[in-house]
Amino acid sequence: MSLFFYNLLHVITKRRWGRTYLPLGAVAVLTVGALPAHAALDRIVDFALLDDRGEFHQLSRYRHQSALVMMSYDASCAEMDAVLADYQALAARYREAALTFVLLDSRDLGREITASYGLSLPLLEDDGQLVSEALGIASAGEVRVLNPERLSLFYAGSVGPALEATLSAVLDQTLEDTRREAIGDCVIEFPQRAAHAESPPSYANDVAPIVIDNCSECHRQGGVGPFALDSYIMMLGWSPMIKEVLLNKRMPPTQIDPYVGHSNSARYLSKDELQTLIHWIDNGAPQGDPERDPLAELAAAEADAWRLGEPDFVVKGPPIAVPPTGVMDYVYDEVDLPFDEDRWLRAVQYRAGDASVLHHLMTFVTTPEEDFWGPERNQESVARRFVEGYAPGKPNVRVYEPGTGLLIPQGHRLAMQFHYVTNGQSTTDETELGLYFSSETGLIEQQVQAVSTRFVLPPNEPNFALEAEHVFAHDVVITGVRARMNYRGKKMKFLVEAPDGTQQELLSVPAYNYGWQPHYLLDTQVAVPAGHKIRVVGAFDNSVSNPTNPDPSKEVTFSLDSWDEMFTGYFSFHRAP
Repeated sequence: MSLFFYNLLHVITKRRWGRTYLPLGAVAVLTVGALPAHAALDRIVDFALLDDRGEFHQLSRYRHQSALVMMSYDASCAEMDAVLADYQALAARYREAALTFVLLDSRDLGREITASYGLSLPLLEDDGQLVSEALGIASAGEVRVLNPERLSLFYAGSVGPALEATLSAVLDQTLEDTRREAIGDCVIEFPQRAAHAESPPSYANDVAPIVIDNCSECHRQGGVGPFALDSYIMMLGWSPMIKEVLLNKRMPPTQIDPYVGHSNSARYLSKDELQTLIHWIDNGAPQGDPERDPLAELAAAEADAWRLGEPDFVVKGPPIAVPPTGVMDYVYDEVDLPFDEDRWLRAVQYRAGDASVLHHLMTFVTTPEEDFWGPERNQESVARRFVEGYAPGKPNVRVYEPGTGLLIPQGHRLAMQFHYVTNGQSTTDETELGLYFSSETGLIEQQVQAVSTRFVLPPNEPNFALEAEHVFAHDVVITGVRARMNYRGKKMKFLVEAPDGTQQELLSVPAYNYGWQPHYLLDTQVAVPAGHKIRVVGAFDNSVSNPTNPDPSKEVTFSLDSWDEMFTGYFSFHRAP
């Protein structure tokens, strides 16, 4: 890259949450200036999908491979068995090459159906058929050979000699033009796209309600989102970015597998909502009723209201100066409490001092001799007193389950960990934590079981698998889970295993994001008898394909510091009554 383009990049970029955002015009300039050898390759969108096994696939996260090869699959197509056999044979021949072969459920049949096929290759679930639409797929058996590094198209066509020739050229790095070949006859219908083309969704009636329910808490003036979605004009201006982050699943954040457990603490968008938003953009973003602008009319809930009334005690966090730019490491604070006896909490609430920069906050009860990490520094599995976490975009109120509470023994204190993002302005955050005491007797204590393991993470490893477990000596009830890794975290799943080996999946985070670490309260609590294991199963991505990886060439060891790595699953629980 020339010095001109290098300087231009630094002038026009703005970093938020570890990502770089570029104005569209600047992207075009940089693409032309930096990539002349690949200018003839057709550009494509980045996208992300789960497969029939619940694994996460994002095109741009295959940069450690030369290409992602994808074939549209439809079991009802008469020719599909023969085409699939040829495609699988091709995948076997290139098993040792830097190519990944997958299938695409372009009909969006859902996991209940696709998992029953028993396919050897991953079958990606195309929610709402939106990725098939974006890639121009029209029939089953179509193949796309995709360039993860440049987000461009090597090949569009069918299985056959042209595909094999393309793969050879990709591996030899001799392909300069997108190759297109004839496609098959098994036409795939896109009924929702056709319906929305005939009668497009409108901003006022269809789009704004989705944004209000799912986006406005963060994307508002004074919110932690990098821009406000508070009018039709703002939605129109940001529509290319909205489409991009929906297709690659950067938003909504904290991608949870919808087929494994459920938590209202998670952020889900249905396929109907996704289709409405993206088809609205694709059809020119019609406003609908010009007299109504629901986002402009939206009055955000009073941010500083105590939702449960005045607390019994308010913990005031320290005034923390947040600079206008840069990346801040975690800030820690230990708070002494003046209680002359044990206290039981029935509820807590956070009030952010400046919600535009406070990204998340965790609080534990510790002894006077402990810091925030307490016994986790030396023990792989330990029960702790976790108060609650703060996360943007939701009411930060936690009411403990009836008959339970959180114990703060006399003489103990609170240890708090703050994480901030910069937003271009200097500010000071003074967050408060409201404590609501319980006068009930005979309460069962709420705790969290931290389950971790020690490891050495090798360099340039895209899928370093890990797991950890703990056996409960008493009957307990699991109420929530939380995943904790650092920049190289890839995925984590939470399970319960019976002595006979049968397993129950509680929740799965297939696309872990270091910037988002919410506490997921389970909609359905899970009873775990004594002798059963709780397990966390996951992986790290220490490769160039991980966009948050500081240095994929570095060997990384276990540490509680953010510049190293940790692998810890937290299970919120209380003893069974």
